[in-house]
Amino acid sequence: MGSISNAFPFRIGVDVGGTNTDAVILDTNATDRSRSVVAAHKTATTSPNVTDGIEVAVRQVLEQSRVPKEQISSVTIGTTHFINAIIEHDHRHLSKVAVIRLSKNFTREIPPFFDFPSSLRSIMYGWHTYVDGGLQIDGSQEAPIVEQQVIDACSTIKDLGLTAIVVCGVFSPLDSFFNQEQRVRDIIYQHHPEASVVCSSEISNLGFLERENASILNASIYRFAQRTISGFKLAMKKLSLRCTLYLTQNDGTLIDAHSASRLPIRTFSSGPTNSMRGAAYLSGLYSSSRPSEASIVCDIGGTTADVGILLPSGYPRQSLANVAVAGVKINYGMPQVESIGIGGGSIVRNVGGKVTVGPDSVGYAIKEKALIFDGDTLTATDIAVASGIRISEANPEKVRNLEAETISKSRQAIKLKLERVIDLVKTSPKPLDLILVGGGSIISPDSLEGVNKIIRPPHFDVANAVGAAISRMSASVDIIQDTSAMTTREALLRAEELATQRVIENGADPATITISEQEALPLQYLDHRIRTIVKVVGDFVPSPDLVTEAVLDIEEVSNETKLGSKPSQIAEEVAEVDINTYRPNIQMNLVTGTPEWLVSATDLEWMADGCYVLGCAGGGTSYPEMLKLKRLLQEGHTLRIVDVEDLSPESRVYWAGNMGSPSVPQERLVANESVEAVNEMMEYHRHDSFDALVGLEIGGSNGLLPLSMGSSKNFDRPVLDADWMGRAYPNLWQVTIAVHEANQICPCAIASGDGRCLIMTKTPDDRIIDRTLRAPVIEMGYYVGLAAKPTTAELVKKWSVRNTMSQAWRIGRCIARAGRTNTASTVTEQIINEVGGSSTAKLLFRGKIVGVERRLHKGHSHGEVIIQEMSPELSNQPEPGTVSAEAQGGTLRIPFMNENLIAEHHADDGTTKVIATVPDLIVVLDARTGTAIGVPEYKYGVVVTVLGITCSPIWQNKAGLEAGGPGAFGFDEIVYKPLGVYQEPASVIREYSN
Repeated sequence: MGSISNAFPFRIGVDVGGTNTDAVILDTNATDRSRSVVAAHKTATTSPNVTDGIEVAVRQVLEQSRVPKEQISSVTIGTTHFINAIIEHDHRHLSKVAVIRLSKNFTREIPPFFDFPSSLRSIMYGWHTYVDGGLQIDGSQEAPIVEQQVIDACSTIKDLGLTAIVVCGVFSPLDSFFNQEQRVRDIIYQHHPEASVVCSSEISNLGFLERENASILNASIYRFAQRTISGFKLAMKKLSLRCTLYLTQNDGTLIDAHSASRLPIRTFSSGPTNSMRGAAYLSGLYSSSRPSEASIVCDIGGTTADVGILLPSGYPRQSLANVAVAGVKINYGMPQVESIGIGGGSIVRNVGGKVTVGPDSVGYAIKEKALIFDGDTLTATDIAVASGIRISEANPEKVRNLEAETISKSRQAIKLKLERVIDLVKTSPKPLDLILVGGGSIISPDSLEGVNKIIRPPHFDVANAVGAAISRMSASVDIIQDTSAMTTREALLRAEELATQRVIENGADPATITISEQEALPLQYLDHRIRTIVKVVGDFVPSPDLVTEAVLDIEEVSNETKLGSKPSQIAEEVAEVDINTYRPNIQMNLVTGTPEWLVSATDLEWMADGCYVLGCAGGGTSYPEMLKLKRLLQEGHTLRIVDVEDLSPESRVYWAGNMGSPSVPQERLVANESVEAVNEMMEYHRHDSFDALVGLEIGGSNGLLPLSMGSSKNFDRPVLDADWMGRAYPNLWQVTIAVHEANQICPCAIASGDGRCLIMTKTPDDRIIDRTLRAPVIEMGYYVGLAAKPTTAELVKKWSVRNTMSQAWRIGRCIARAGRTNTASTVTEQIINEVGGSSTAKLLFRGKIVGVERRLHKGHSHGEVIIQEMSPELSNQPEPGTVSAEAQGGTLRIPFMNENLIAEHHADDGTTKVIATVPDLIVVLDARTGTAIGVPEYKYGVVVTVLGITCSPIWQNKAGLEAGGPGAFGFDEIVYKPLGVYQEPASVIREYSN
């Protein structure tokens, strides 16, 4: 902050919490951080009008400091009001939303709001429809916009009384030419001028469902955000402050007030971020002159305690996957924070000797209701004062007669709750330093289990406001570029130039700009195209030309809108099951006399996680396919799995899967491409029916696909508990049936999902099928369903990898159990035990991703991920006595071709050793959640564990190794050595049919 002009040395930071509103004035020229806060004040948050509380807090710090108002460069406000309205399902502040999807042929299988919690859906759902539009992954149009369709949609939306609208187009973040979402928005404004329209491409990036979900949340809170931010401006006007108004974003940087009123989702997690950034600043642990280590920050307010991890950079650890707000999955970056209902205003009750603290709280009314302020409610702050803590304005006499047992049990309850939430964010049982901030932090005991030492920095009670005051400017660029005439480095430099230009336009000092994030992602099946992501940050430069214009008259917008049509075919939440006692539903088929596994929603969730693990970083996410299958269950359809051994000898078995760029189904969602391809094959072979389906591969999204094809909605045929890979190899010819038998793929058919089909009838070599089909796959949208030559029961029994759907289910159950019991640190060991024990699977390495290289070659994503062992404080080191990693120290390098290929350990002494190789399975797991990480999620800083699983013997013979061993991927110098002894996965059907 040394570059800030001396003419504007002061910043005001404000944090509007649910209980208190804090304000500080910070001197940016101060060299001593402990003295940089020249004034601070805490006042009760007024509800529902927050403006009065802001005005009171800021007026107090202005009077305390007596700094000239013309020397104040900015007012920065952090608020949790917007996200709280969603979390609390506050219908007063949430509008019903209409969604218009742009795609002529896709996205119908999973409708909007499908994965919303039912209670939130009932508040937000207004109406949804589909109109022509959408893009392909290469930026070309799937279909042009049809204006009349949009006009008709507007008419319905107006009739329903809806004003909040989301426009979400397939691949819209890549649309820099057609601007389809913006065109639709313009048409809506012409015919429905009262509407507020959110274009999804302005909210987040690729990932259709998650982007649409985030856009819906943004649209629902839009009117409330406008009123709230106008209130902020009004408070500034009353205080005669003519400086710039900013809000803080989720990443700890600034967003101007106008942008924040349009995009309130960017501020959703600004409260916890400000707290952690303020803690880093005030503690002095993260100055540039000293090396830093990770630490815990616990911000205790009046109602909740928020706990997160500060990285050595002084910025919060980000959630890397599965980000959700109020149960809604979104793809918007947020800090990883765990919250618990304990705070200074938490209500203490003693019922029959049992003492509870929270989760309900007196909140902002603590100075009216707490005993020490002459109220009649016993709170956690009363307990702190009764224990000897001194608070100004408090009357300790009011709690002098509290029973010692009540005080003791209350303190113990508070201690246990804090220890539990702290343990949730830690990546190791090793103790870390804890920085305590927030006005409610006085309720914390002086020692906590798992904590090295507790630091209460100066001005700890206003750390949120300090974090807001020190925020920096940021800008990011996420674009796809043509690299036919430039290198990847040149593409990154171009993106960096664009981001730098944007951050300077936002008001950053050019001399302080640094790159905080930089990534280049090749896109499979797209030659010479690369996705470049660059984020830059810089210090804010005040300007006398930036003058805030307060909004005096705010129109009150009613959130009571007429209900549209009821949301149809939307998923209900799965009731939480007891994992240890849950039994899958195995029923006897009265016609065949054999047992069938009737798949449930719980089974689907577990299998989805397990399939991604077995994908070994390839295969693509199975999440959209899981949602599609849940919808089928809700509609009353059945999904059946049978054992291979129960297949009758004369059975005809079909097999199919999807092929192409895995980036495509993230946007288009999975339609019926594979069903169309099977129909084409049946017509070609003149088959009226078949007996069963077997999966092309178990890894990734294709692992669940046979269940959709075999559902009672489509072919109504059982799916075999087996597949042709036992993983997710990148090439079609690497299916076991083609590896060991000649001419088992052709004739085959591909279908695009939009009415185009193609049949390949002959080939002299199975290995050239992929290359032959690649051109039509590109022309058909870079992603197709493929159905191969139907096969026989004899070949299935001979060459399929058995019980892989059972294996996926069991692995997913391990992950679910670890999440439920907070044992993610040992999920690798749990999976090892599940798949056969230490003789079958190994824990290969623990560490942090420190490097990722990606390139594209012949349609496949090639590259290498580098994982470095971390200190025990930062790695997910489990309790002593559990399985040790095969390699320790140094780095582990994993080259990949869609799927992880080799695990090569580079020791600190310079020696190298291959500790695992294909065809054995090499899996990278997120150490925080235990879930698998795919190649697209490889990112610097992710803490991981690496797991190895011995492959089926089908892959260990000569033919298997030639097709799937290290030599098949160019590692001719590496000789395959089995990781262990293969153990066939236990059949779910056999175990639970008794």
